[in-house]
Amino acid sequence: MANIKELKTRIKAVKSTKKITQAMKLVAASKVRRFQQRVLNSRPYTEKLNDIVKRAVSAIPQLDKKEIPLMHERDIKSACLIVISSDRGLCGSYNTNIIKKTAKRIQELKELKIEPKLIVIGNKANNFFKRVKVDIIESFTHIPQAPTIELTNLITTSAEKVFLEKAADKVEIIGTDFISMIRYSVYIKHFLPIISFEPIPELEGGVPEPRLQPEHRLLTTPFDVLFEPSLENVLNNLLPLYLSNVILHALFEASCSELASRMNAMSNATKNAEEIIDLMTIVYNKARQASITQELTEIVGGVEALK
Repeated sequence: MANIKELKTRIKAVKSTKKITQAMKLVAASKVRRFQQRVLNSRPYTEKLNDIVKRAVSAIPQLDKKEIPLMHERDIKSACLIVISSDRGLCGSYNTNIIKKTAKRIQELKELKIEPKLIVIGNKANNFFKRVKVDIIESFTHIPQAPTIELTNLITTSAEKVFLEKAADKVEIIGTDFISMIRYSVYIKHFLPIISFEPIPELEGGVPEPRLQPEHRLLTTPFDVLFEPSLENVLNNLLPLYLSNVILHALFEASCSELASRMNAMSNATKNAEEIIDLMTIVYNKARQASITQELTEIVGGVEALK
């Protein structure tokens, strides 16, 4: 039978752990609601901006695209991955899933004879890929829980610099999309160069998006888009805004996914601690009962011996 004093110490330790996990669960739950609202509020703006960029890019003649540095496609000899992880742990399999996805993508690139490079966000991915000696161009650690415009611009500028200076021929983002409080998905998205988009998809229900009839169009050119004051000025303002928004939205989605994952992990840890406390309490009570029974037996035996 386990030692009673040792059992009391272990029960006390588990109770202390339970208090910590419960507090972390409550903190994550209070934050995730705010971040969820931010993500939901940012999605309409992101979708509208993406739609504007799709229309603008689709309207650019193929020859003009070659003159826009951020849209210049070239033979891919190296690729840069922007990996979005977290600074802290205790969030379940969140960072593990991101690291696994990145490691798999790196292996795929190597098989295609493409040199992989990383721009890492968050301590967890940074520490891991330093150990496995992957080429890390730049790392952003100790980042705020709520993404800021300043941080977003730094990451975007770093990615643009890598692409424009031909340190990498394409840039991809590996992050997470928040789906619900109990679910997120890890994705790989193309970032640079900005390529031609597919035709605008149909709306829900199979109803095509309404388009202007020829007599209602303001422009009769083959591209149906008029750039004022010029194509160069529009794209110089629109494309950096688009890229910055892609990163900002990715950071929002990642923060929300991380908090939801931490909330669920701490909730499970708290439940496990409660179960362990219950089981150990039963063992403790049995040990205590056995000890009392033994003492009573010894006392009765002693009395009988004195007779």
